[in-house]
Amino acid sequence: MSPSHWTRRASARISPDMADASGEPIAQRGITEDGFLTDGWYLAATSDELKPGHQTRRMILGEPVMLARTAAGDVMAIRDICPHRLVALSQGRQVNTDGEPTIECPYHGWRFGADGVCKHIPSLTGDEPYEPSKFGVRSYRVHEANGGIFIYVAHDAQSNDAPALPPPDFGDLPGNPKFIVRRDFQAHMDDAVTGLIDPGHVPYVHSQWWWRPPSAGYKIKEKAFEPSPFGWTMSKHKPTSSSFFYKMVYGDEVTSEIVFLMPGFRWERVSNDKAQLVSLSCMTPIGPKETQVVQMTWFEGTPLLSAALPLLRAAGRKFLQQDGDIVALQTEGMEFQTNMLWLDDVDTQAKWYRTSKRAWAHWRTHGGDYDNPVEARTLRWRS
Repeated sequence: MSPSHWTRRASARISPDMADASGEPIAQRGITEDGFLTDGWYLAATSDELKPGHQTRRMILGEPVMLARTAAGDVMAIRDICPHRLVALSQGRQVNTDGEPTIECPYHGWRFGADGVCKHIPSLTGDEPYEPSKFGVRSYRVHEANGGIFIYVAHDAQSNDAPALPPPDFGDLPGNPKFIVRRDFQAHMDDAVTGLIDPGHVPYVHSQWWWRPPSAGYKIKEKAFEPSPFGWTMSKHKPTSSSFFYKMVYGDEVTSEIVFLMPGFRWERVSNDKAQLVSLSCMTPIGPKETQVVQMTWFEGTPLLSAALPLLRAAGRKFLQQDGDIVALQTEGMEFQTNMLWLDDVDTQAKWYRTSKRAWAHWRTHGGDYDNPVEARTLRWRS
């Protein structure tokens, strides 16, 4: 094969331009040293994980975040470290302070509101030159919708600016998810994303008899793609004939549309004029080599799926386990070599992800509008 038809993937840890036309350095924005995109939205938890009056710790982009749901049902997200003695605030309790829900540190009782500002320091007598409101922790903007809790991770931890983009919109969804599966991948966010958007692994990693058995053989796939806001879309098409699961549920008149949204959301909508199924994958970086993947599934107008819900949940867990296991093997290989060979057209979406990261970092560093590098194109591969 000619070298023009493949590329080496040296690293997906993209950095933005760091100098202007005159050579002067520009402060880096939009991406961390670990290659995680900032100034964007991530799934922090599913709604059912956070009960009223309770809080929990999550690691997001390598930072501890406390998520709490107040007794009134509102969600707050602040840095999970008390600035006094560095104890996890999530181990404290929720208390009312002057009519405002606050979280009380379990060590010395300092209280913090949803804005991250300290509201009360009980050890002060009133004679000290300290004002509680002068102390605080980082706070995160929160958006709860469709059974998910999303937080906006600004590049500047001190910034109170409005988010650079709106919360993710996954289109018309029928209420809360029918089921949710989750798994922590032992892989960098980039490798988790490219693994889940990769179309070539299905007959090898997911070769169950009821989904894609080896007897199905290999066929030429030809799919049209187009740019969409902060990502790309595989245009509506008939699902592959090997997926008799779709045919059994929907019949012959069914279409599928797949969308990828930066920094890490992918969803597929399978529908006809009477029913639909939506499967959403949310990828959130936990640390340098760990990524949480949560898959949420909705469906309506499909009695067969409702009856098979326990089987669907088990199948979802199996699929996610298989994807997690294979990218973990890749992570092991990367201990010895980081270069990879990426081909056209089967690996084009992985390349789009890399170039989109560059475009994101350039947008956040230099300002202006996001310049989507994805162009309308039809991709062909055999699988």
